[in-house]
Amino acid sequence: MPACDVTPEPYKGRSYEETMKIKRSNIAPTKVPAYSKPLLLTQGKMQWLWDDEGRRYLDMFAGIVTVSVGHCHPTVVGGLKEQLDEIWHTTNLYLTPPMHEYAEKLTSTLPDHLKVCFFTNSGSEANDLAIALARQYTSSFDVISFRNAYHGGSPYSVGLTAHGTWKHSYPNGFGIHHSMNPDPYQGVWGGSKCRDSLVQADRQCGCDGECEAGERYLEQLKEVLDYSVGGRPAALFAEPVQGVGGVVQFPKKFLKKAYELIHERGGLCVSDEVQTGFGRLGSHMWGFETHGVTPDIVTMAKGIANGFPMGAVVTTKEIAQAFTGTLHLNTFAGNPLACTVASKVLDVIQGEDTMGLCRRVGERLIRGLATLRDEFNIVGDVRGKGLMLGVEMVQDKGSRAPLSGPDMLEIWDNMKNMGLIVGKGGLRGNTFRLKPPMCITEEDADFTIGVMRKCISDFANKQPQRKVTI
Repeated sequence: MPACDVTPEPYKGRSYEETMKIKRSNIAPTKVPAYSKPLLLTQGKMQWLWDDEGRRYLDMFAGIVTVSVGHCHPTVVGGLKEQLDEIWHTTNLYLTPPMHEYAEKLTSTLPDHLKVCFFTNSGSEANDLAIALARQYTSSFDVISFRNAYHGGSPYSVGLTAHGTWKHSYPNGFGIHHSMNPDPYQGVWGGSKCRDSLVQADRQCGCDGECEAGERYLEQLKEVLDYSVGGRPAALFAEPVQGVGGVVQFPKKFLKKAYELIHERGGLCVSDEVQTGFGRLGSHMWGFETHGVTPDIVTMAKGIANGFPMGAVVTTKEIAQAFTGTLHLNTFAGNPLACTVASKVLDVIQGEDTMGLCRRVGERLIRGLATLRDEFNIVGDVRGKGLMLGVEMVQDKGSRAPLSGPDMLEIWDNMKNMGLIVGKGGLRGNTFRLKPPMCITEEDADFTIGVMRKCISDFANKQPQRKVTI
């Protein structure tokens, strides 16, 4: 494991057994913990986490892509401590310097037409608000997202989410339609020429020259508009790279043409930057920029405040006017503590060139992960951009059938036991997600590749001849 110059304080809180007892009695059972034996994490510093027994872990998941610049980053912590002695909360009915200064700083990173901020507490809430804004502005009701997308878990945003595993038996999704997911690896069309990634899908591509898969998926979107939408759509929601869905990237030029189609029909385009924003992709500050598109609304959360609960919707003055004449208030929106933290996060991103780090270390990481795909038949695909990467595990490359849940858990547990924390995603949970704090080093990347190689190798070597099931 790479060296670390931090010595954690001895943990003096409740024991592991007491904490588990409280979990079983007092914590909602929907919150299924990671790993067969849940971690009790007690301290964090930059890319490192420690558990109750003082064991150190390299955090390559960042609290689900949320700790953007590092656990307890000193610049962020310092700003928060100063604000704690000034004012914690009042209401955004009044003026507070942190909120207004942050709104100016945030919008300066976006295209000139995106100048008006609505602050929220989460990404689900931000996407809820974006739906309402789009419907109010267009006077239309129909909204479109893509299968395999995740846009939140609230009753409104869960309608946008197209993963059956997140659906519940209450009404949701009224007026929301899901188009076929443009997935070059598992989708109907796609192959080795499709993605904006250093590593392409290991799949025969039928395209002659440029990727044609995007056109086929665009035809599916046209069909949704023609058959399911009554006239003008309110909005199209899209993640620049699908996050919870397993780091799925669209074919090149697809999203640009999808935006053009929606705009031609009079609808708005919403870029969900909850996971892709703030420089994580390494080439641009915002994920939509990697597609060469211009959204009408941008939603964001997670890394916006390094783990402090906060989200935002940024849009044009004209669209924001749609709420004029009706009251819209969020009690905690623009909270001085949250806005101070978010402002300091931007300072770190811009002052420490985290985008450059994402590009440089991300390239090393994805190239190393690609060697795992070459070595193991159960590593089906490696993809992503910057420090937003995915490794899709399969029963074998020929079938591309997902590796089973118990098999994934065995490998995942072993990675944790070797000091590496990664996430899981995809509809069937068979994609390892690597989305670390944007402060990891090349040595950390090499350690990650080494641990993954060891754990995958140990699993593969003890398996009998695998029987493929589809």
